Amino acid sequence: MKYLLWLLKAVIFFTLFAFALNNQRDVVVHLFFGTQWQAPLVLVVLLAFSGGVIVGIIGMVPRWWKHRKAAQRAAAAQTAAAEPTPPNNAPADAPLPLPPHGI
Repeated sequence: MKYLLWLLKAVIFFTLFAFALNNQRDVVVHLFFGTQWQAPLVLVVLLAFSGGVIVGIIGMVPRWWKHRKAAQRAAAAQTAAAEPTPPNNAPADAPLPLPPHGI
């Protein structure tokens, strides 16, 4: 399995490397207000992909924070519910009963 993953990574690398070699010609990107930017096509594609990934991550951050806070609240509630409380008629210095054991 380990060798199969290395083979898959090598195939992806060489495919992307061949793509980069085949797209070395310069392209002109027309920006706003008549400005232009000239760069190799592979660089333009890489920047567009990277920009999309960054925008996607920024768009997901609030949702990740919301789910993380909800998970922390659920874990805190679960640990609070799992703590044993001494019975009302037990003396204050009596040891607490052990929680149930098992997986």
